[in-house]
Amino acid sequence: MATLINAMPGAIAQGLIWGIMAIGVYLTFKILDVADLTVDGTMSLGGAVCVVAVMNGQNIWVAMALAVIAGMLAGFVTGIFNTFMGIPVLLASILTQLGLYSINLKILGKANQALSVDNYDLLVSLRYIKDVPFIKNTIFVVSVLIIAIIAILYWFFGTERGCSIRATGCNPEMSRAQGINTKLNTILGLMISNGLVGLASALYAQYQGFADVNSGRGAIVIGLAAVIIGGVIFDRIFHNFALKLFAVGLGAIIYYVVLQVVIWRGFDTDLLKLLSSLVVAVFLAFPYWKKKYFKKTITKKGVADA
Repeated sequence: MATLINAMPGAIAQGLIWGIMAIGVYLTFKILDVADLTVDGTMSLGGAVCVVAVMNGQNIWVAMALAVIAGMLAGFVTGIFNTFMGIPVLLASILTQLGLYSINLKILGKANQALSVDNYDLLVSLRYIKDVPFIKNTIFVVSVLIIAIIAILYWFFGTERGCSIRATGCNPEMSRAQGINTKLNTILGLMISNGLVGLASALYAQYQGFADVNSGRGAIVIGLAAVIIGGVIFDRIFHNFALKLFAVGLGAIIYYVVLQVVIWRGFDTDLLKLLSSLVVAVFLAFPYWKKKYFKKTITKKGVADA
C-alpha cells in the first residue's frame, strides 16, 4: 500500500498533463464532432520541438510556445487536407500523422533526445513532485496551466467566432445557410485542438526527461478515455462548458490513478494498451447500454405502477 501511495503524486501529475491533451481531443470529438487522429503525431511533435529548442539555448517558455505553434500547424495541415482537398477528416488526420513521424524524426535527429533537469531550467519534471517548493511542484504548475487554459477557452467559445465553431460542429448545413464559413471554422478548431496537444507534449517531454518519436503512439486512446470517463461520471453534475472541460481533466487523472492501481496489483504492463482500449470501449458503450436497457426497465416499471 505504501508503494501505491508513493506513486499517486506521479500518477496525478501525468493525469494533469494528459488532461491538457484530452481537452484538445474534446474540442474535436465533442465540439467539431470529428475524429481527429492527428494527435498521435502531434503528441510527439510538441515534445520534439520543445526539447530541441531548449537544447539550442531557447528559454523554456519560448520552447513551449514553439511547440504550441508546431501543433497548430499540424492541425492546419489536416484542416487543409479536409476542407480544400475534400479528404474525409479521419483519413486526412491519418495522412498528417503518418507524415509527422518523418518530421519528428528529422527534428530530433534520432529516435529520442534526453533533456536532463540537471542541465536545463525546466518548468516541470518528475523530480519536481516531491521535496521542492510548492510553487515549483509539477502538480501545482500544471493545475494552474489547466485552469488558465479552461478560462481562455471558456471566453473564446463565448465569442462570435467561438460560437460559430460550435455551430459548425453541431449543424454544418444550417451553419452554411446562415453564412458561416464552416471550412475556416473546421481549420481553426483543428488548429486549437492540436495546439493544446502540442503544449501537453512539451510538458510531458519535460516531465519524463526526454522526447521520443514514438511517444504519441496510442495518445488518441488516452485522450478519448479521459473525455469519456469525465463525461460519464460528471455529466449529470457539470453542465457549464468550463466545468465540462474541467471534467475532462478529472477524467485523465482518474484514468492514470486507475492505471497505477492496476499496475500495483501486478497487472502485466505489456497489456496496458489493451486495457486502455477496453476501458474506452466500455465507457463508450455505457450511454448506449443505459439508453437501451435501463430506460426500458424504468418505462416498464412506470407502466406497471400505473
